[in-house]
Amino acid sequence: MSTQSLDGSKLREMLIGGAENIRQNLSEINDLNVFPVPDGDTGTNMTMTIDGGLAELGGASSSLSSVMDRFAHGMLLGARGNSGVILSQIFAGIKEVLSRYESVTAVDLAEAYKSGIEKSYASVVNPTEGTILTVFRESTEYASERIDSTSTIEDFYRLHIEEARRSLERTKEILPVLAEADVVDSGGAGYLCIAIGMYSALTGEFSEELYKVSEPMPAAPRLDLDSFRRDSVLEFGYCTEFLLRLTCDKTPDFESFDPAIIISTLEELGGESIVCYKTDDIVKVHVHTFEPGAVLNACQRYGEFLTLKIENMSVGHTEAEAKPKKVNELNKPYSVIAVATGEGLSSLFLDMGADGIIKGGQTANPSTEEFLEAFDAYHAEDIIVLPNNKNILLAAKQAQEMYKDARIHIVPTKTIMQGYAALSVINPGVSDIDTIVESAARAAAESVGGEITCAVRDVSIDGVDIKKGDYIAISEGSITAVADTSEQALLKMLASVADLDEREIVTLFVGLDVDDERRAEITERLEELYPELEIIVYKGGQELYDFLVTVE
Repeated sequence: MSTQSLDGSKLREMLIGGAENIRQNLSEINDLNVFPVPDGDTGTNMTMTIDGGLAELGGASSSLSSVMDRFAHGMLLGARGNSGVILSQIFAGIKEVLSRYESVTAVDLAEAYKSGIEKSYASVVNPTEGTILTVFRESTEYASERIDSTSTIEDFYRLHIEEARRSLERTKEILPVLAEADVVDSGGAGYLCIAIGMYSALTGEFSEELYKVSEPMPAAPRLDLDSFRRDSVLEFGYCTEFLLRLTCDKTPDFESFDPAIIISTLEELGGESIVCYKTDDIVKVHVHTFEPGAVLNACQRYGEFLTLKIENMSVGHTEAEAKPKKVNELNKPYSVIAVATGEGLSSLFLDMGADGIIKGGQTANPSTEEFLEAFDAYHAEDIIVLPNNKNILLAAKQAQEMYKDARIHIVPTKTIMQGYAALSVINPGVSDIDTIVESAARAAAESVGGEITCAVRDVSIDGVDIKKGDYIAISEGSITAVADTSEQALLKMLASVADLDEREIVTLFVGLDVDDERRAEITERLEELYPELEIIVYKGGQELYDFLVTVE
């Protein structure tokens, strides 16, 4: 097959092929963890990111510029995890070139991919080689140097993929931690899957029909219908979301249609947490309202619905979600938004002063769009964000750059434990936002935290031999203890803290799988070993990790 020119219709098929191939390899990519922990989510994050791009495309093929504009915008909003954010920036860079054309040659495509290099590297403060960045850069440079005006689109992708395979293997040489764990970079592996899928669609192997019958992404938590009964009162209204396609009969001049019209209408109807934006002829709307029917009737004046979701916010899920406070009732000069998972942790953070919780953490990284929606929900001139996971920082920063209606301050908390330490020093009596953010960042950096979980494979890291089924403690990015039980690993980890005698408080978050008897036993043991320290124990309710601990 020989394709001299790539148009929007073919590109759309290729993007679907890329999404399908990473979906088929999702589990293998998730398993490419350096640490043998059961929370790999790179494959999931990248799949959901590219799915976010496809969701913006709608059902019809379109021009090259329209396809890339919509796809790149959807990826930016749907980006999850560090690899997902970088992937979204790669395609944002590619879009900057492709959106100028209705069709492109292999040489034009190479220029677009070079733009993807610039955009993705610029999105990371300190780019790390041996990651998805390296794999994309090296494969793009290799292919670009070997094509000319006679080359086909197939030539470019064949060369690109050949070098991507080699570059992925070289990630072990660049990052010793990968070599020691005997894994390649998971983000790079995910990108290679996408590139192969795009090439396969180009040559006719993948089709849209194949993508449609694929296994869906994991479903949302099951609704607990008994949480809203006959005698219940609708306290929180309905979360209403939809995609509205502007139609010629209702909105003839859709190109100049201003979504501010819909925003104004929703505000008049008493809507809250409004998010509304337009891409080409599609308007996406999110609103909290007590009268979803009125909202739908008002918006249907401009077009027809493509998707529609209405949820009673008083109805809980099997994993309870903390209900937000209304910031305008708090009389605070700023808002605090924290990322957390588990009923206990979410409730604790709200009790400590967080105004809103974005549900997420390991294996469930929130998207850029979820941050944007939270920023709209908690109105304030200044919003403090606690990402509480190193793999969520980039999505939070991307949302920070996109949001214009408030000053967003990100405290770079990389773990739940750092988030707890940061939140504990945020004093509502202090009004100087810079002082608050600085003190929170300092508290997070000075805390010592650890995570205790069960190893899912045999591996040797930092000279420590770990067997599947061992319990390990991870602290500050290193394995600090290996033991037969999670309690033993916790005690070994605490014993390894060099300045423990200078600390004052040990705070323990007990996981979902630790029963009350074990919780009581470990609490008693800690109080016996460290009588000079204050021991605080919470039911965190987190999955996968029996214990999270912070020492302050």
